[in-house]
Amino acid sequence: QVQLVESGGGSVQAGGSLRLSCEASGSTYDSICIGWFRQVPGKEREGVARVDTGYGSTRYAASVKGRFTISQDNAKNTVYLQMNSLNPEDTATYYCAAGPRYSGSCPDPDPRNFYYWGQGTQVTVSS
Repeated sequence: QVQLVESGGGSVQAGGSLRLSCEASGSTYDSICIGWFRQVPGKEREGVARVDTGYGSTRYAASVKGRFTISQDNAKNTVYLQMNSLNPEDTATYYCAAGPRYSGSCPDPDPRNFYYWGQGTQVTVSS
């Protein structure tokens, strides 16, 4: 079991930055996959990025590559999502989620591969 708590959402103008945090608790933190996802009402949940907490490998959605950075602080059991050059299309509720490795590696940030979810944090980008 993994419990996740997100923080750091808020409102920002286009071109600005925000950093989201996802604090995880549970006995397997250092060998799982943690991802960030976002969802807009009426649309499917979209994968943004993921990190392998053990190996440190990362993967990004094409829509955020070069603007968002996922990182981790294993001493704090926390995964971050640094979001730069935000635009109104990034407005959504952002969730972090945890899931297992598959065949020894973390999958792409597909929501179907992640089983433990946080409560979400709202990010609003105004033009």
